[in-house]
Amino acid sequence: MKDITRLFSSMVFDDSVMKARLPKDTYKALKKTIAQGTHLELDVANVVANAMKDWAVEKGATHFTHWFQPMTGITAEKHDSFISPTADGKIIMEFSGKELVRGEPDASSFPSGGLRATFEARGYTVWDTTSFAFIKDGTLCIPTAFCSYSGEALDKKTPLLRSMQAIDKQAMRVLRLFGNKSAKRVLTTVGPEQEYFLIDKKMYLKRPDLIYTGRTVLGSPPPKGQEMEDHYFGVLKPRVSAFMKELDEELWKLGILAKTKHNEVAPAQHELAPIFSTTNLALDHNQLTMELMKVIADRHDMVCLLHEKPFAGVNGSGKHNNWSISTDTGLNLLEPGDTPFENAQFLLFLVAVIKAVDEYQDLLRVSVASAGNDHRLGANEAPPAIVSMFLGDELTEILETIDEGKAYHGKEKIEMEIGATVLPHFPKDTTDRNRTSPFAFTGNKFEFRMLGSAFSIAGPNIILNTIVAEELSQFADILEKSADFKADLANLIKSTIQKHKKIIFNGNNYSDEWVKEAESRGLLNLKTTVDALPSFIASKNEEVFAKHQVFTETELHSRYEIMLENYAKIIRIESLTMVDLLKKEVLPATLGYQSELVSLLQKKNECGLDSTVEESLTKKISELTVLLYQKLGKLEEKMVQAGTITDTLELAQYYQNAVFASMSDARTIADELETLVSKKYWTLPTYGELLYSVN
Repeated sequence: MKDITRLFSSMVFDDSVMKARLPKDTYKALKKTIAQGTHLELDVANVVANAMKDWAVEKGATHFTHWFQPMTGITAEKHDSFISPTADGKIIMEFSGKELVRGEPDASSFPSGGLRATFEARGYTVWDTTSFAFIKDGTLCIPTAFCSYSGEALDKKTPLLRSMQAIDKQAMRVLRLFGNKSAKRVLTTVGPEQEYFLIDKKMYLKRPDLIYTGRTVLGSPPPKGQEMEDHYFGVLKPRVSAFMKELDEELWKLGILAKTKHNEVAPAQHELAPIFSTTNLALDHNQLTMELMKVIADRHDMVCLLHEKPFAGVNGSGKHNNWSISTDTGLNLLEPGDTPFENAQFLLFLVAVIKAVDEYQDLLRVSVASAGNDHRLGANEAPPAIVSMFLGDELTEILETIDEGKAYHGKEKIEMEIGATVLPHFPKDTTDRNRTSPFAFTGNKFEFRMLGSAFSIAGPNIILNTIVAEELSQFADILEKSADFKADLANLIKSTIQKHKKIIFNGNNYSDEWVKEAESRGLLNLKTTVDALPSFIASKNEEVFAKHQVFTETELHSRYEIMLENYAKIIRIESLTMVDLLKKEVLPATLGYQSELVSLLQKKNECGLDSTVEESLTKKISELTVLLYQKLGKLEEKMVQAGTITDTLELAQYYQNAVFASMSDARTIADELETLVSKKYWTLPTYGELLYSVN
């Protein structure tokens, strides 16, 4: 049996390794840089680099890379070996402080939203000292930020680190007002639950749409989907269990706190959940988790699908972003305690989040916007595109009593009795959970459930950190001038509740009634990515990012352009894939089957046999095939028209309203034909074959 405690973090140059391998002065200097953000001197970097290289070589590494997260949504790496030539024609293994601290990839070859032209190629990767280096596939990986020659952030990590600084600064102002002198920093923490599908590799390789787009652009429902509700938490299939065991071990080697694994609701769908870590580490770890899921699935002759909606008609995959705020002394600022109604500090931080979510609904919606996620949010399944908050009965009742100026007497703890005497009694929670809520309070954290499974968690957490920092800044401005802190604090909490309670909804977010009620409350319903994205550059949002130095105006607009371009490119790839499948797979299948039916029909007529079935099938398939051919022609016309549009917003809108709509029309007919055409001719693996391909 493997010793998990020895295995864990064995491939990470973590604090214990640094402490053991670095001289005391170097270790202290590096720790000061990590804790306080001070400048790292080159002589210190040289010592760290040499120790890091020696450790990595001992672990079998031959190369190093600056591992960074450009605006592609995935990671990037350029590998260099440690070898350096000597005068006698041999080599030595070297790694300098300069190589550790800074790299120089080509900045013009990554999405930049106009920040970098092709001839402006220089960019820099800069070591993120707050995230430990690690070894992956024989390479020392150094987590880095990525910026342009002129200093603009070209990645997802740099703005996240800025947003963490912003909420740290403003939260510390508030904590000092409450007399907290022990905390030196405030950190946000995240535990991202990751959903995914596993299908057999042989089936995957027969589906060009899965290969090119990550989702099926065609496919009729299987005879059995998720309606029996027998897959959720079900017994793991042997291949899935073997995959999960190997995944756990590889994640543990990298210091990733993989904790929970289980089957999810849809057939072939599963979930992995880690223990919380600081947000920038959680970002790195989640990117590694997604990467390793794909690599390890391949070893087991499976493919891991991370698209938000690989299969129409069954649940898609999300990523639940469990977010909280803590001090460096371990105090969770969203912990209500046993008497939350008496905990003024908790209530102030709570209403800051409520105010932030209400005032910046649009930004939170933008943070989870993508072509893939449009299939989940406000479309085929929940959570809806309407941002709201669930607090539960107890907290809602506390806020209502504050709003109404009444006394709160607390909820009595109730022992849970199930009826069988052999089962132990246990205290019942004072509030239920709400799985339909996009933004739910779950004890001492908020669960933001709107993220798509393929998402980098950077974007949503940049938004969360920034908007909560803004509300804490406003609160601190008021309370720092207070002559009567206790009275002004009570008034501030009460007035914030009164103004922003409309964002709180504890009911069923899936219902049509909620859509109507949300509209009456004045809440936004930005149903699609293209509806949501213009909010990103609204003046109030530009101002909050600039105030807290998270995005410059240029950086913000570049990301807006990148997201619009990305949306249009995704729909274009999907439409090209659909056209290819219709021409090369679907139409040949329908025509081939028609030919067989016509031949059989002629033979039966010649023999005087009843040919009712053949006539009916031939007629129906022929009519649908003609209609499909017409829809295919219209889709191609729309795609040609898209090529004439140069404005990025107009292009994204056209792809949404014209191209995607035309794709949906063609798919409806193709999916009906799938149910009629013989398997002998329909060569594409069906949903049933894909979803039940792993045993």
